[in-house]
Amino acid sequence: MEDIDRRLDAGKIKITQRDDRELDFFRRRATYSSVVLIVFFAILIARLWYLQIQQGEEYKKLAENNRVRYLEVVAPRGNILDRRGREIVTNRPSFNVVWVREDNRLDDKLIKEMARILDVDVSELLARIRKMAGTPGHFPVRLAEDIDWEKVAYIENNRMELPGIKIEVVPLRVYHYGNVASHVIGYLGEINKKELSKVEPGVYRGGDMIGKMGLERLREKDLRGEKGRLYMEVNALGFEQRNLKGVDPLPGNDLQLTLDVDMQRAAEEIMMAEEKSGAVVAIEVNSGRLLVLASSPVLELDKFIGGISHKNWQEMLDNPHHPLLNKVVQGQYPPASTYKMVTAVAGLGEGVINPDTIIYCPGYYRFGNRTYRCWKHSGHGAVNLKRALSESCDVYFYQVGQRLGVNRLAGYAARLGLGKKTGVEMEYEKAGLIPTAEWKMKRYGKPWQEGETLSVAIGQSFDLVTPLQLALVTATIANGGTLYKPSLIKTVRDPDGQVIEQFKPTVLGRFTGQGRNLQLVRNGLIEAVNGRRGTGRRARFENITVAGKTGTAQVVRLKQYKHLKEEDIPYKYRDHAWFTCFAPAENPEIAVTVLVEHGLHGGSAAAPIAKAVLEKYFADRLQDPEEVTTVILPGRLLENTDALQAGAATDTIN
Repeated sequence: MEDIDRRLDAGKIKITQRDDRELDFFRRRATYSSVVLIVFFAILIARLWYLQIQQGEEYKKLAENNRVRYLEVVAPRGNILDRRGREIVTNRPSFNVVWVREDNRLDDKLIKEMARILDVDVSELLARIRKMAGTPGHFPVRLAEDIDWEKVAYIENNRMELPGIKIEVVPLRVYHYGNVASHVIGYLGEINKKELSKVEPGVYRGGDMIGKMGLERLREKDLRGEKGRLYMEVNALGFEQRNLKGVDPLPGNDLQLTLDVDMQRAAEEIMMAEEKSGAVVAIEVNSGRLLVLASSPVLELDKFIGGISHKNWQEMLDNPHHPLLNKVVQGQYPPASTYKMVTAVAGLGEGVINPDTIIYCPGYYRFGNRTYRCWKHSGHGAVNLKRALSESCDVYFYQVGQRLGVNRLAGYAARLGLGKKTGVEMEYEKAGLIPTAEWKMKRYGKPWQEGETLSVAIGQSFDLVTPLQLALVTATIANGGTLYKPSLIKTVRDPDGQVIEQFKPTVLGRFTGQGRNLQLVRNGLIEAVNGRRGTGRRARFENITVAGKTGTAQVVRLKQYKHLKEEDIPYKYRDHAWFTCFAPAENPEIAVTVLVEHGLHGGSAAAPIAKAVLEKYFADRLQDPEEVTTVILPGRLLENTDALQAGAATDTIN
């Protein structure tokens, strides 16, 4: 029995030990499970805290964006006005077709249908869509600009069949005077990737219009305004439910120019009527305000609205008259005989001549082993300064230039503003060229020859000026020696009409100590227009005294055309025609400079254009309305009989 009891007790001990092990095992499993559950819920709670508390505002915005969509509203660009407040450029509403990518897939059927409605190739629409790749989905893709009312009505009536297609209303430029001052105003175009990389982030996006040329580009920050935002509530399918409160766009600032639109039109119309290429500049001599800045041919601004086509752009590039070139500041030409004003001032200032100095002109001047001809082959005879200026005697100024030397002559030209940029607010201005001995050595590695000074003294050879520079020289001589910086902007006003920028005359330099000499030159210029043998008689008025100087700039000397009539010489080889003047001569107010490319003679080609501009300026002071002799008709320029008779002798005068 005792043995049995011991075995039973031993079995109980074993059973008890096994139960304890199993109990420990289950306890451990329960502990592990509890830890796992606690960690899981801790992570869940932490994540909920992060999403709802830490990132709650951000996800709230994202959730809000799922039901609220916004579109940018283009701001109306600022207006451009002339000096009297007349509107040159304003805006009108334009209807564009856009595709909102957000909530919509690119569908072949939709693209083909839109190509049919808009009457364009599918490839053109696909190119516009690809251009917007990488931009946020709520930025619409502009499929067409400035569509007509018929297309607008069709799209609006079929909106349910055209998912994502919307009509966008944006301001578009209106040119109230056609192409007037086109090179000054410039044009708009769609912003490209290069421009996007340079502008302030967030201000522009793909598809936006930006100034590409002229004041539209130079004054882009003033004109562009600030975009607005239109918020819309949409449903799960992306359809608009209602408009929410948005931000109105802020219009751009208005630019009031110093230009006079009547004078500008007169200059451009007469150039176009005669199919002339060149430039016309008019400036207030006592302030530097620019009244006319005409470059011909003009730009056809309507072709740039909504973006210019490749075909139209190529036509402009291939045009031999170079309409894309602003000849006012980018065209560089020999000043020809207009430069004799500078030579005269320098000769008087350096004492190499006086008003009574007589030089005999037999029609030529021999220097070294070369003969330099005067434009008048029979010669002018004995001439003094006044007659030399009025009849533009080459021989007189050959000898003045020889006595001066090139460096002294260049010094006076520089004081009058030549050989450097004027600083006008226009693009790509050229500096022109006034040569010196040092310049030639540096440029060509050759010493200056004295004979070259003779050609420079009459505005040929290396001399180059822009029409604007020559207008400044004329204005400086007219006002007694003050060189003003030319100004184009009169005022800048914000949308409320408050002036935020205003023109103030800026003096670039003063030609001191030359008052008497400048008056002597002015006397010669008065005689050039009003004298019996003056070369600029076609700019003469009966009751307003005009002072001026003509010039004929040689393009190239070709012996094979020597015996041809001028009208038979190929156009590109004909001489350029200059005329520069100021009025009234007794108390100068305005200076006008005209350059007609390949116009042959300043007296016959350029002077009548300057007169047409002066007629507009002095319209209220011309006592006799019959005094206005210039009549613009399609393809013709008519002048009265007296004017024709008076100018008949000037056809071959430089």
